[in-house]
Amino acid sequence: MNRKTILSACLLALSTMGAFAQDIPQSQVPAVVVNSFQQKFPKAKGVDWELKAGLYEAEFETGLFGADHEVWIQSNGKIVRHKEALAKNDLPKAVMAKVKRDFPGYRIEDVNRISEEQKITYAFEVKSRADEWKLVVDPNGNVLAKRRD
Repeated sequence: MNRKTILSACLLALSTMGAFAQDIPQSQVPAVVVNSFQQKFPKAKGVDWELKAGLYEAEFETGLFGADHEVWIQSNGKIVRHKEALAKNDLPKAVMAKVKRDFPGYRIEDVNRISEEQKITYAFEVKSRADEWKLVVDPNGNVLAKRRD
């Protein structure tokens, strides 16, 4: 299977998890999960917990301007995925160069950095007056997934 197929399958699986999500109070989240979360994100505010397909998802904000985060944690406390909203200026230079080269005149919106295991990707939209694309790009600017929106 090629990388695009695997990435597309992962994105589809994660997007459909919402259909089976269930909001839960923090008191019903295992202590090992809460401890792992609090150690990794001690400045988290406004934490909302959900149970999705056997993973605990915490949505929260950090920082002065309330950067949005989502983190998925296994019941043993292992963090398996972290999604953080970024400003477009926080994208790596290689990513910005790729977008300017391949999508001249497009604006970048809805930027997220996604960490899974040791792998980091950037997911965002590029828009023009007539066109819109969703991209997933590695830190070197290589496009891993591209879908017209």
